This record gives sequence, structure tokens and C-alpha cells, in this order.
Amino acid sequence: MTQQPTGAVARVPYWLPNALTILRLVLVPVFLGLLFAHPQDFGWRLGATLAFGVAILTDFFDGRLARRYNLISDFGKIWDPIADKALTGAAFISLSILGELPSWVTIVILVREWGITWMRVVMLKYEVMAAAAGGKLKTLLQAFALLMFLPYPMPPLFDLLPFWFVLSWLVMGAAFVLTVVTGAMYVRDAWRLRAAAIKAKSEQP
Repeated sequence: MTQQPTGAVARVPYWLPNALTILRLVLVPVFLGLLFAHPQDFGWRLGATLAFGVAILTDFFDGRLARRYNLISDFGKIWDPIADKALTGAAFISLSILGELPSWVTIVILVREWGITWMRVVMLKYEVMAAAAGGKLKTLLQAFALLMFLPYPMPPLFDLLPFWFVLSWLVMGAAFVLTVVTGAMYVRDAWRLRAAAIKAKSEQP
């Protein structure tokens, strides 16, 4: 249910944040098509990177609009993180298929991502769990890491920038650690919410 703004008229359509979330989902197959059309061609890889970047920007704008104009909805709370997982999950799996990212990194990240998403769906019977600040930072770091990995193979000019390889792995490592840590935090919060809901229910006359 969308929360309508109070005291002022929203200057954006109430459905726009959710439309951006849906657009992000639509861009997933576009991104994959560009990436696997010619995975060793820099032009196609750059196109896939741009599609991924546009999709990530929709995540920034839909959340910003929803918060600024008080257009937060249950649809957005549930489907926004699912759209994030679909996009970043597709990118992680693709990089592992192409042999550019170890499979164990992708497996750990995806188990955390989809496990937490499933847990949030289960928690709906107690309370809707909105994305936490740490989760948003994790998504941002993942996005930067993927944007740095996706353009390979780069043209000869980029061979002059050896620090790019090291930096991309440092960002990926930070994203990996934060992914695991925030996953543990979500489990802790869910346990507390469940316990509080059960206690409140048991105290009802």
C-alpha cells in the first residue's frame, strides 16, 4: 500500500518508483544478451556494462523518489530488493561462467542474497522488513565492483592502468565481506522481530 504524502502534493507520479523497479527487472535480459553476444569483444562488453549501469541507476532513483516524496509502498519494499538480486545475481553468475570471477565467491554471495530475500518474505507474517542502510551500502559496493569487472577484455590502452585490476579486486573483496556481515545482521534483526511479535501476541487478552 502506497503512503501518500501529507501536507504537500507530490511532484512526481505515485507509480514512478515502482515503474523504475520494474524497468530494472526488464533490463536484466537486455544486459545478459549484450554480455553473451560476443563476450570477448570490448564493444559488446561496454554495451553490457552500460545496460548494467543504467539498471543500477534506477535503483538509486526509485529509492530517492520514494523517500523524498513519501511514496514508499509495500510493493517497493519487496520488489526493489528482488530486482537488485536479479540484476546483480545475473552479473555475478555471468562473470563466473566466463571464468572471470571464482565460482565460490558467486555461490556465497547468492546464497546470502536469496536466502535473506526468502527470509524477508517469510517475515511478512510478522512485519515488513525494509532494506537497511548497511544493505544499501552492500548493494552499492557490489555495483561498483561489477562495473569494474564487466568491461573486460579491455583494449590495449587499459593495459597502461595495472592498478585497475588491483582496485577492482579490492572493491570486490570489500563487497564480499559486507555482503556476509549484513546478511548476519538481517538474520539477527529477523530473529528479534519474530520474538517480539510472538511475545506481543501471547500477551494479548
